[in-house]
Amino acid sequence: MKAIVLLSGGIDSSTTLAIAKHEGFDCFALSFAYGQRHKIELEAARKVANHIGVKEHLIISFDLRKIGGSALTSEIDVPSGTPEGIPVTYVPARNTIFLSFALAWAEVIEAPYIFIGANIVDYSGYPDCRPEYLQAFERMANLATKVAVEGKLQFKIQAPLLYLTKGEIIKKGFELGVDYSLTWSCYNPQGEPPKPCLKCPSCLYRLKGFEEAGIKDPLLR
Repeated sequence: MKAIVLLSGGIDSSTTLAIAKHEGFDCFALSFAYGQRHKIELEAARKVANHIGVKEHLIISFDLRKIGGSALTSEIDVPSGTPEGIPVTYVPARNTIFLSFALAWAEVIEAPYIFIGANIVDYSGYPDCRPEYLQAFERMANLATKVAVEGKLQFKIQAPLLYLTKGEIIKKGFELGVDYSLTWSCYNPQGEPPKPCLKCPSCLYRLKGFEEAGIKDPLLR
């Protein structure tokens, strides 16, 4: 069975890919160069895709800096800590954009499943990670595509990490052989070669996850 897996190169998406592969899916990984500040994540995505093994890894380029509105796609400072409310690292409509590309590819190759590493436990409060959003997108996918309307295929959005803590996600990944030294989380890389800032929300959730899992983060060795 074919599946599209959204792959950023971070902990969540890499673990999601490993889960999909372990469940027997033929995985087609999809990543995006969208003008993100932390474009180093694309190299991580390539390494993870090669490490876990996928049928194809597609990287699609477009420039969300032309829209802006986020610390990841404009000259807004990346915050330190884990702020209350929806932070400035939220990229407007990002998951909707990503899932739309995934849906288009899924329709072409007739892949009924789309995997996304969305999580609502240890996350930054992004509205497009919530289960009700994912359910709504799934309904839309089956209304908006030729193969679904003709009854040839029904699309399913899979979010296997949705209710796991970051520590639980990391433990699961280790059980499945994920090499987290290949992954990247930091929104605000520092220096050359780039190193994690250890201050942004994504870094702090990563630190918390490895601490909870009782495992040393291989990026910090």
